[in-house]
Amino acid sequence: MTRLLPGILAMAATVVASNILVQFLLGSWLTWGAFTYPIAFLVTDVMNRIYGPSAARRVVFAGFLVGIICSLIGSQIMLEYGPAVPLRIAVASAIAFLSAQLLDVSIFDRLREGTWWKAPLASTLVGSVVDTALFFTIAFSASITLFGAGNDEAISWAWEGVPLLGQGAILPLWVSLAIADWGVKLAIALLALIPFRIIVGKVSHKFA
Repeated sequence: MTRLLPGILAMAATVVASNILVQFLLGSWLTWGAFTYPIAFLVTDVMNRIYGPSAARRVVFAGFLVGIICSLIGSQIMLEYGPAVPLRIAVASAIAFLSAQLLDVSIFDRLREGTWWKAPLASTLVGSVVDTALFFTIAFSASITLFGAGNDEAISWAWEGVPLLGQGAILPLWVSLAIADWGVKLAIALLALIPFRIIVGKVSHKFA
């Protein structure tokens, strides 16, 4: 388990940071969380390539548990605008994270014998679609009312009707955020191939 500790810590930190940063807008259509969360896919893919799918799943589950505990603690910390991490965001993050990361592990493992970049790229792209759809729907959709008025009030800003990405049909703001978030994840999936190649190369050489 010691060899997996860096991956577990990186995963937990990514989840906690993203749960907080997703509440803060960057421009009109993005949140800061869009730039931190894709790191989770990089961590999973690196662990999968070096240690295999079983180890990658352990990192996912361990990071998930630590991340959700910290997020639930954050849901009890009240700031000026409400909880540091609204409960529904913590729950949305947990469901989306676990679904997308386990799917990522499975796809990566199926493609691991091919060209080095295919497995991390394909698994991250598919995982990102699932993650974005689940997270934004559960976290921000006004049709989901299971979390109580307090949690709904904390994210009510995401319900404002605006033109889709500034020029389309009038839809809740969170829909534009989801589409923009997915676009960022696609871009980072490509860029992450560079650190993936470097990290895997260095660690593989170390244990060779």
